[in-house]
This record gives sequence, structure tokens and C-alpha cells, in this order.
Amino acid sequence: MPAPIRVCLVGAGRAGKVHARTLTHYLPSARLACIVETIPEVLATAAAEFPCEAVFSTLEAALEWGQFEAVVITTPTFTHAPLAIAAAQAGKHILLEKPMALTLAECDAIIATVQRAGVHLQLGFMRRFDPEFEIAWQRIQAGEIGRPMLIKSLSHGPGLPPPWARDLRTSNGMLAEVNSHDWDCIRWLAASDPQRVYAEVANFKGAAYGVDTPHFYDTAIVNIRFESGALGSISGVCPCEYGYDARVEIIGERGILQIGQLQGQALVVCTDRERGLAIPIYRTWAQRFAWAYIREMEHFVQCIQHDTPPRVGGEDGRWAVASVLAATRSFLEERPVFLSEVFAEEVTQGTGQ
Repeated sequence: MPAPIRVCLVGAGRAGKVHARTLTHYLPSARLACIVETIPEVLATAAAEFPCEAVFSTLEAALEWGQFEAVVITTPTFTHAPLAIAAAQAGKHILLEKPMALTLAECDAIIATVQRAGVHLQLGFMRRFDPEFEIAWQRIQAGEIGRPMLIKSLSHGPGLPPPWARDLRTSNGMLAEVNSHDWDCIRWLAASDPQRVYAEVANFKGAAYGVDTPHFYDTAIVNIRFESGALGSISGVCPCEYGYDARVEIIGERGILQIGQLQGQALVVCTDRERGLAIPIYRTWAQRFAWAYIREMEHFVQCIQHDTPPRVGGEDGRWAVASVLAATRSFLEERPVFLSEVFAEEVTQGTGQ
């Protein structure tokens, strides 16, 4: 049996703890070697809950120690590019949480560095590893519902994200932070790249939450046309008061597939006539996609052990970023935006013209 892959966790917030729990409780093929976290109290809490060999306040210090083969990066989006590039240059394999980066130039720099270093890069699109989503993809590939015509995806999340996550300058906004998984999974399920997007956004709750971030929105709807001719839509609401909700519907030429449901458990409770039926729902994304996170990490470890490319990589992350940039331009300029516009602008900026 191969030796366990030693992993450095960079970022010990909510997503970081999900990955730490997977590494310490569910995968004998991997081991949490160290934790990197810039906030001392967060680092101390994580280290107490997830025992490891060492803790560091910077990735640079962890790389100097170097007793690991891979890094899992769960820090804010604006830090992804420098951290991923530093890890790749040090010869470490990378599981990078979504969104991949802020710009296509950053995505390209990460991809180029990874290729030069000969390491593996996997994007944290865990829905691709969720049993329900994976089975749906297999049945679409088998032609069961015919060619996809319309794909509708929604992600509604409870709680207001931190200030950096709702600011276009540091995260590309809620369509990136909340809906990156939607962008990836509809492209994956459609088996086609997005061609044009049109986005509408609204701010219903910002004032009540004391949010004064420029261009803040808590509700979004996006229409997408794919190169295949298929149509798609993304619905985003955050904060969403009723709980966590992630569902997808795919309508094909011969049938329909529905993934997920609002009900979180196969349980119905009735205590009296006044209250009626009580049906539990998912309260958090970590609860809804618990197995997806485990299977995602297992795949990452296996790719390192067998030197095989991850099935969701840098190009997938780049497409999601490009889609968000197009949707942001769409609602700011109040018009449909072709993805080709975003790619062309990146080329122009890259040549200094």
C-alpha cells in the first residue's frame, strides 16, 4: 500500500475545517501534516481540533519546513494565485478551492506554473464528486434523456458572507463566491462551454444587514446560452433565510433529470394539528455535500499516488472565472455579454494595448 500523502492545509476557516475533518477522520490514504493560518486564534482552534505535526502563520514558512507532498488552499479568493504559484514552484500538488482566482491572467499564471513544475492541480468543484450529481452525469452521457436542452441550477445559502467575499474587487462578488459551483456543474452537465450570458441582480437585504459595499447584491438570476445551443439558468440567493438549498434540473430531448431536493432528511414529524408537518432541511453546504467533499479529497490523493491528472482542473476553474466576469459585466452594463468579449479583453490587457 502506498504511503499516506501528507497534506498542508492553507486556511483554517469553514471550508478548511471541512477538509481537515476529511483528512483526519475519513482517509487513511492521507494525513494532515500541518496547518497554515494567519489569524492566531483561528490557528489555535484548528490545531486543537485537528492534530498535526506543525502549524505556521505563512505558507512560506510551511514550504521551508517542507514535510508534505500536497497543499489544500481554502483562503480568500484574492490570495489564491500567489499561494498556488508558490506551492507549485515548490513542487507541491494543489487542491485549490473555488473560485480559482480573480482574473483570467491569474488563472493562466497558475496553470502555466503547475505545468512547468509537473504537479497536479485539482479545483474544489466538489459537486462533480457528489453521488447524485455523478450518477446524473453518467445517465446524461448514456443518452437516457437525450441531448440536454435546458439546465437550471440554483444555490441559495444562509448567512451573509464576510466583507471580502461580497466585494467585486476582492472576490468578483456573490456570483463567484456563492455560485461558482453552479457555473461549473451546468457547463459539465451540458458538455458545452458557455457562449453568452445575461445577468440581473438585486439588493433586498443589504440595508438590514448594514452592508454598504459598492454593487452589492443578494439575489441574482443569470441566463446562459451554450455553444451547443443548449440554454441554462443560475439562481443565487444569499443570505437565504430558510436554509441551504442546491438543486439542478436538466431537460433533454427525451426526458428530464432532477438532482437534489429541499428536504434534507427522509423524516417527517407531526406533533400537533396547529404546527402541522415538520420536514428537516439542509442547514449548511457542508451538511448537504458531506460525501462530495470526502470523495473529492480521495480523488485528489489517488491522482497524486498514481500520477494521473485530476478530472476537474485548471481549465475548468478558468471557465468558471470567465463566466463570472461576463455575468458581472452584464449586470453592470445592463446587456448580454459574450464570453469572447472577456477573453479578448484579457488578451488586450496581456499585450499592454
